[in-house]
Amino acid sequence: MIKFYYHPSPNPAKIALFLEEAGLPYEMVPVDTRRGDQFKPEFLAINPNAKTPALTDGDVTIFDSNAILLYLAEKTGKFLPENTPAARGQMLSWLMFVATGIGPYCGQAVHFTRFAPEKIPYAINRYSREAERHWAIINDQLGKHRYMLGDSYTLIDMSVWGWSTRAAFALGEEAFGKLTNVKRHLDEISARPAAQRAVALKDQFAFKTEFDEEARKFLFPQNAHLVA
Repeated sequence: MIKFYYHPSPNPAKIALFLEEAGLPYEMVPVDTRRGDQFKPEFLAINPNAKTPALTDGDVTIFDSNAILLYLAEKTGKFLPENTPAARGQMLSWLMFVATGIGPYCGQAVHFTRFAPEKIPYAINRYSREAERHWAIINDQLGKHRYMLGDSYTLIDMSVWGWSTRAAFALGEEAFGKLTNVKRHLDEISARPAAQRAVALKDQFAFKTEFDEEARKFLFPQNAHLVA
């Protein structure tokens, strides 16, 4: 039985979507990051990076969301592009683009605009503008095709969807005025029954939502001592 270590945030969302789309049986294990579950020894034994998601499948342990997507796609043979070197090259390129561009820059943009105790204009501009640039590239790609790799729905669409559900939070409510193709893609996938089941996972556990000093300590441990 697959065990899926989950918190309601963008990276786990894409794994939840894949599991639901593929119809794979799994057990959801909540990891309440605002209560510090990610630092418990039993979770660190699975994911030494102390981040969600993580997944175990028998004796297989995987702790990066993009690695998990690729593992599940190859395990099931589902939601992969056609089996050619060219198609695989595109799949890996876009998968890593989300991993190294969309995720990190959106995360830092959110941190500096919403959570940092000191509003630093340079940092806010740096990360917000780079997040916008990365999303514009996704928007351009979706202007060429219905889905990220063409006419077929793949794991790349799931990876993008996990973050596009939070794009307005990262970039501002006006973001979709420019990212019209991203919004179309988001709405189409969000209407899928599997996506609705994936979103509903958060209601199975009372995750902490308050951003108090305890949450700050666990989410930003490197800088918690800087806040009076």
